Amino acid sequence: MSRTIWLDAPNVGALEKDYLCQAIDSGFVSTIGPFVPKFEQTVAAWLGAPGASATQSGTAALHVALMELGVGEGDEVIVPTLTFVATANPVMYLRATPVFVDADPDTWNLDVAAVERAITAKTKAIVPVHLLGNPADMSALMAVARKHGVPVIEDATESLGATVEGVSTAAIGDLGCLSFNGNKTITTGGGGMVVGRDIDRLTHIRFVVNQARDESRGYYHPEVGMNYRMTNLEAALGLAQMERLDTFLEQKRAFRAVYEEALGSVPGLRLQREAPGARSAWWLNAVVFERDGVDIPALQKRLLEQGIQTRRMFVPITDFPPYAPYVTAEHPVARRLYERGLCLPSSTLNTIDDVHLVCLSLRALL
Repeated sequence: MSRTIWLDAPNVGALEKDYLCQAIDSGFVSTIGPFVPKFEQTVAAWLGAPGASATQSGTAALHVALMELGVGEGDEVIVPTLTFVATANPVMYLRATPVFVDADPDTWNLDVAAVERAITAKTKAIVPVHLLGNPADMSALMAVARKHGVPVIEDATESLGATVEGVSTAAIGDLGCLSFNGNKTITTGGGGMVVGRDIDRLTHIRFVVNQARDESRGYYHPEVGMNYRMTNLEAALGLAQMERLDTFLEQKRAFRAVYEEALGSVPGLRLQREAPGARSAWWLNAVVFERDGVDIPALQKRLLEQGIQTRRMFVPITDFPPYAPYVTAEHPVARRLYERGLCLPSSTLNTIDDVHLVCLSLRALL
């Protein structure tokens, strides 16, 4: 078998090892230590945001962000049908109602016109996802949200490095959520972060994720909190990764350019497109087969035999049993993207030559 061409494997090495050793040598390996606040400050500064609060995961970030905006039982939260299930799960944690909206056929993100039609008096938040690192049409979405007085929580868990009109995703809405899972552009092994402009909100989130402990009074907890803290070891890894982020983004955009050149004009293939004013981080590149008769599982098997990793697009959340009671409409675009979409190797462990080989192999098999 040829060498592996990775889908989304993490890129860690000597620098990360050095930072982790520093954290271990300091004795701060759990949720107390200097690297956590430094990581928060570093990420916020890179995004151009006033502040950030680290969390245990991207899902935890979404959960506490919804809590901070007061989402609770009986409220409605608008979410995409086509996304990882973690976008919708925190809505259920709070006993709120997820309202699913179909995808835009070009960006594959929330259809803004459908979002406006879905807003009711019960709508407490809109959660756009920047799918595969590609920003939603935030200019149009924010205009709709402001018109109706509904806050926006960006699910930017896949889009670190993406921008809209020069503003970083996660720093556009009322709150933004990041993920540093092992398959993301940068990783802390796990971990996430809430970003925002309102320092009071972020301070309160930092309090809640630490079991809502009032440290000035010892082990005193005036609110119900969660153990959603990031560890010092995770933050150390994240700081090392932040030093390499610009390089990672350059690589991912170079990969996209190859995919665009090699596959963009192939009849029956379609790539994801950027919204006006958006610049994608291209966390994952994907292709949609518009012609009938493509056996995607068989195609994946043949590619894997050549060492080329791929994965299917997300299954629409409305297909899952816990969400069946909330299905109120068909979502044909999300359905088609799932049934005909395939994510292609985008890890920064790959080389440009690797990506060229993926394109040659895919075209040959088709």
